[in-house]
Order: sequence, then structure tokens, then C-alpha cells
Amino acid sequence: MGEFELIAQYFSKCGTARSDTAVGVGDDGAVLQVRDNYDLVVTTDTMVVGTHFFPDDDPRALGHKLVAVNVSDLAAMGAEPTWLSLALTLPVVDEAWVSAFAAGLHETAEYYNCQLIGGDTTRGPMSLTMIAKGIVPRGKALTRSGAKVGDYIYVTGTLGDAALGLQLCQGRHDVSKKHQTHILQRFHYPSARVALGQALRNIASSAMDLSDGLYSDIQHILARSGVGASVDVARIPLSQAIKDSCDTATAMQLALSGGEDYELLFTVPEAKRGSLDVLLSPYGVAVSCIGRITGVAGKLELKYGEQAFPYQHTGFTHFG
Repeated sequence: MGEFELIAQYFSKCGTARSDTAVGVGDDGAVLQVRDNYDLVVTTDTMVVGTHFFPDDDPRALGHKLVAVNVSDLAAMGAEPTWLSLALTLPVVDEAWVSAFAAGLHETAEYYNCQLIGGDTTRGPMSLTMIAKGIVPRGKALTRSGAKVGDYIYVTGTLGDAALGLQLCQGRHDVSKKHQTHILQRFHYPSARVALGQALRNIASSAMDLSDGLYSDIQHILARSGVGASVDVARIPLSQAIKDSCDTATAMQLALSGGEDYELLFTVPEAKRGSLDVLLSPYGVAVSCIGRITGVAGKLELKYGEQAFPYQHTGFTHFG
């Protein structure tokens, strides 16, 4: 199967057919009808075999994950996902693999109301790159640079499950049978908090998604906002699977530095905390307050209750 036959068969109609796509897959470029009074948000993520996934991983799960991790970046900025571009590098065309990958890509793009509008296919060591685009009302995008002293720090969901799922796949950690499905689902099939991200536009002062671990990621907000933070690790939300499978030290390491949670980390001014409680009720997403923003720029203080919590690990970095 050649490049163009592969595109036509598996990727020409992927995701939701959007009315604001004038020209999609098949031309030299896509033509998109961007709405008046909206800003366009663009993000890119790459998944490389041996770094982000194993060679024998389920290709359907890879298709899902590639979309979800990109859409999670849009969710963190309060954007509505719209269009996707795919750069696919394969050593050979394995039609069974491509078919399953495309199925995962399509069903997840459709779930988030996105349309695949183009990209590139090449031969080489396997890597999967996606560019995701979204729209947000003009001037309403959430960023990492708005946190202020006194703001409260929140995270959605539970942290550390995906990292435990990775360790389970690697045979580095045992997980009881009753928790294995949940843990593997969190690792292979992450969810993007799109609806909640859009709802936070008028409440959160800063936001980002958690991809490299809370300990590492929160410092991006501190650096961009010129503030510090005090985090009570005892308040970090942990699933029952983590609690049943790990001692406290391991659980904290997974939650703080494990990565790939794709939950939202955001800050809220004290005056808007009441609005947050009202806002959350329709979404069914657990949100936990884990600390506050402080005034010493770049300083991250970790404590466990009233005690200092010494910590040595960092989150994932490609060139660290």
C-alpha cells in the first residue's frame, strides 16, 4: 500500500465532519473557517516508540492516546477542540496495525468533536506527531502566567494512576486484580478535561495539564507567574488502587513525579472559590485543593500536614 492509498483508506474521513472545515484531507493544505471574536489555540505532541510507548502496545490505544494528550493541552487553555493534523512515521505499512490505530484515532477525535484535516506520512522509525487546534473566545484563554499570591491551587481527578499503570506493564509493581483494569485504563486511555477547562475560563487565574508530574509541572506556573507555592501532599487525591497497591512513599512519588495523568492543575482567587463550587456540580469531576500560591518567586514548599516534606525526585524530562 502506498502513501496516498493509506491516507485515502484510513485517514480521509477521521473524526467529526465539521461545518467550519472548508477543505480537509487531500489537498496541499486545509482551509478552515475561524470564527470572529475567537482566538485560535495550537498545540503539538509527539509520541516516539521506545520513549512514549512500547513496540507491542495496542495500536487502537495509541490512536486514542495521541488525540487525548493533545486535546488535554487545549482543555488546559479553556479551548474548544476543533481540528487535528497527523504526522505519521512508520517503518512499514502493517495494514492491521494502521487499521486499529486509525480506529482509535477516529473514535477519540469524534468524541471530542474534532476533525482530522491533514498531515504527513513518511517511512522511518515509528513516531506519531499530532497538531491540535482549538478556539477560545477572544482574550479568554487560560495560561500559566496568571497566578497571584493567595490563590488556591487545585487539581482534578486522582494522580499517579497512569504511572502505576506503566510500572504494572513493565513488571515493576504488582497491582491486585480488582484494580488492574482501572490502572491500565488510566495509562492507555487518558481523558481530557475539556468541558471543565472551558468552564474555568472566568474563574481560574492560571491553568495547565499534568503530563510530566505535579512536582515538575507546577513549577512552570511558578516561573511564568513569578510566584511561589505551598503544597500539602497529604491533600493530593489518590485512587483506592494507589492506596491499596503502594506504601505512602511510593504513592507520593507516583503522584508527584509519575506523569501522564492529564488532569488539570489550576489556581483560583479566593473571591471566586464559591463560584468554583457552583460550577463543578454539573461535571461530575472531583476537584481537590492542595495548597496556595505564595510570594517567594520560584519557591515550591512541600509539606505533609504541618510537617516539611523532603522530596528528591523530579518529573520526566527528555534531556534531563
